[in-house]
Amino acid sequence: MKSHLTDENNAEKAILIGVEPKNVPLKTNQVYLDELEFLAFTAGAQCVKRFTQRLEHPNPKTYIGKGKIQEVTAYVKEHEIDLAIFDDELSPSQIRNLEEFIQCKIIDRSSLILDIFAKNAQTAQARTQVELAQSEYLLPRLTRMWTHLQKQKGGIGMKGPGEKEIETDRRVIRDKISKLKKELEHIDSQSTTRRKNRETQKRVALVGYTNVGKSTLINLLAKSDVLAQDMLFATLDSTVRKVVFPPDSVTYKPCIFLLSDTVGFIRKLPHQLVESFKSTLAEVIEADILLHVVDVSHPQFEEQMATVEETLAEIGASNKPVITIFNKIDKYNPDATSDDIFEDEAIYDLATLKKTWMAKLNENIVFISATNSENIDELKELIRKNLDKL
Repeated sequence: MKSHLTDENNAEKAILIGVEPKNVPLKTNQVYLDELEFLAFTAGAQCVKRFTQRLEHPNPKTYIGKGKIQEVTAYVKEHEIDLAIFDDELSPSQIRNLEEFIQCKIIDRSSLILDIFAKNAQTAQARTQVELAQSEYLLPRLTRMWTHLQKQKGGIGMKGPGEKEIETDRRVIRDKISKLKKELEHIDSQSTTRRKNRETQKRVALVGYTNVGKSTLINLLAKSDVLAQDMLFATLDSTVRKVVFPPDSVTYKPCIFLLSDTVGFIRKLPHQLVESFKSTLAEVIEADILLHVVDVSHPQFEEQMATVEETLAEIGASNKPVITIFNKIDKYNPDATSDDIFEDEAIYDLATLKKTWMAKLNENIVFISATNSENIDELKELIRKNLDKL
């Protein structure tokens, strides 16, 4: 499936469109659109304006109301906008209706995330997984984009009433999905063999929301060179590194384990991606301990934590020992955290935040800065202690 967006030197002009549910604070909705804009930037788009509408729930036919559609249509025409990006997954009928009114390319959040995955996939496994997810997403969204929907002519080998072009395309995509699934099964069997060869070793897996610093942390602990960028979904492929901590003062034995890093999670992660990436996420499922990395400087970090926990439950990895790592304490700004997010709790400084979460999560918690190597020894000791319990 061809990428929706162009390279950064020829960025498409995009507008962002979201519905603000009345039961969600306005500030929270703005954070959601900030994330959508970061996704669009990662894909290579230039976001020039945001449109939002306060509704109980999205319009089932057009996502936004008639008046807002007219406002968006006028802006698109006047400013020659290439792309309208919606902050929810749109139904096939919603996409058709919106394209008819707005007269520009319409993509939704799921399509945008799939586009970024396609852009960042490096290995054969990741490319196959993304292509499968894209095909499964596209199948129910095929629209009649031809002006000549005539039946194919009969002939030798073509007996019967024939097919419309859209039906032909559906059949092609179904065949492609079947072929990709078989390819993925073959790749997965090779990955399973590699994991079986490591069964006797202790395994630790990094999990977390996208762009929380997992790759930076694995580079720090394993002295490796995994790609670490301030970009969403910079890492898609599962990375496994051997980590050796020096002997301790009690047992005089080194701490040796395998540390894996895999794709980050995100709010409203397309179901097709979760399904197709389950084989990659097997490193998480089979790990002895999970290191849940959290960007404590993000104003919505609690919601991000909940998203990760929900995704772990979806892939069957919610019953494992977890060490919660609050990263980026060097960027923590109390002014960016509001009472909206903490409800009745008022968090004013890092010391209060630490005390609050230490009470919630008992001992398996640490506050670090991977970039500045702050409190890394404390993290190492916590990992060693948990591995010794196995």
